[in-house]
Amino acid sequence: MRGGLVRGFVSVGLWTFLSRLSGFVRDILMAAWLGTGPVAEAFLVALSLPNMFRRFFAEGAFNTAFVPLFSKKLEGGDDPQRFAQDAFSGLAFVVAVFSAVAMIAMPGLVWLMAAGFAGDARFDLAVEYGRITFPYILLISLASMVSGVLNANGRFTAAAAAPVLLNLLFIVGMLLGRALGWDLGLTLAWATPLTGVAQLALVWWDASRTGWRFIPRRPRLTPDMKRLLTIALPAIFAGGVVQVNLLVGRQVGSFFEGAIGWLSYSDRLYQLPLGVVGAAVAVVLLPELARRLRAGDEAGGQSAYSRATEFGMFLTLPAACAIAVIAVPMVATLFERGAFDANDTQQTARALIVYALGLPAFVMQKILQPLYFAREDTRTPFRFALVSMVVNAAVAFGLMGTVGFLAAALGTTMAAWFMVAQLWWGTRGMGTAARADARLIRSLPRILISSLLMAAGLWVLRRWLAADGEGDPLGLAILVFGGAALYFALSFATGAIRPADLKAAVRRKR
Repeated sequence: MRGGLVRGFVSVGLWTFLSRLSGFVRDILMAAWLGTGPVAEAFLVALSLPNMFRRFFAEGAFNTAFVPLFSKKLEGGDDPQRFAQDAFSGLAFVVAVFSAVAMIAMPGLVWLMAAGFAGDARFDLAVEYGRITFPYILLISLASMVSGVLNANGRFTAAAAAPVLLNLLFIVGMLLGRALGWDLGLTLAWATPLTGVAQLALVWWDASRTGWRFIPRRPRLTPDMKRLLTIALPAIFAGGVVQVNLLVGRQVGSFFEGAIGWLSYSDRLYQLPLGVVGAAVAVVLLPELARRLRAGDEAGGQSAYSRATEFGMFLTLPAACAIAVIAVPMVATLFERGAFDANDTQQTARALIVYALGLPAFVMQKILQPLYFAREDTRTPFRFALVSMVVNAAVAFGLMGTVGFLAAALGTTMAAWFMVAQLWWGTRGMGTAARADARLIRSLPRILISSLLMAAGLWVLRRWLAADGEGDPLGLAILVFGGAALYFALSFATGAIRPADLKAAVRRKR
């Protein structure tokens, strides 16, 4: 396996970490100035609409079909520029038409997302904000497609750095709005399409520097595009199923005042390790697997899959354990100020603990799915996603009368684990490339033991710190860095990670 694979994980992970960090600053300002009130909930629903549909057309469905096909053309020298240009033009046309229709039908979309808003001020606000934010989907879909081209060429930095611009522009917008007395809801809504322009401009510029040109043209239904659509359509449906799961959570939350905010802020916190690890692995692993399988390199494919799993679990299992233990001090320290009160902290922390239990499953999905996508199989994950959707809806709607808004988080977590079980079972016939190697089999139980021991240590440390208050930044820093230090010490002691493996992972092969 190329030494650049794990280096790619680290590069994407670093930029994703910076994105999540700047996202925290954005969310801290939103929580302080808007809390979980009507404006905050309306904007969060409005923003979730383009973000939901972008996964149909961009990071999810389209790119899972486009990247393997493009990687093969790139590897074989089969006019990849023409294929990429045709894909760009086709995507731009479809998403532009869809966006126009969606903006007209915005009241219906808001009702589908948050029926509990009907009859109060949140509904009209969400419709207004939704019409302003929705053009973002066109810009970010094109940016994601260009990012797929860059990733297939081994260029990860610009694509991974682009989301940082989103958060920075949101932060600047809120600071200006606060200083100049602007309506913060409208400020955030108008900032959304501007962030899309900035992200598209960045990846477009990086692609042009390396000779890739993307100019919107009249779309053409070439044989290659027909092949792309054949593969993409099942992935679109699969992505739709995933978004239905999000829809279920929003619907449940909309019937409990403040719950949309609690679920959104807890989502942001568990998304930090998920984004850093899961996104990094998924972005780098798919083109790598596609190249390996095209070359018939089963051993290389196995190594790529095993290292991705090892890397993902090494960071995700301790993160899940830590978040479950220190959820309250995390939320209190980061968000409890201004309009965000102590009750908001408790409710957000409860949701965060439930999401944390599903964190390893969310990451494993991103590791297992490329095994299918690299083989141009998008139908099987779609079938699995349908079953998981049913599980999510049954749990969320079935338990909302018993556990309230937490049913949304429980449904998401249980569906994620069910999806992982199906994906893993479905790899039985994929050969060596989908099997764990000896190193992964040895390291996984040691990683789990180290994570559980670290969680026990954090529990003791948290009880000791509680005497001085749990909303203290210094206390949270002690918990985070103390937990990290303890975990790495335990990992070396148990043999979960060895210095030689660490050096080999980051060393570039000559």
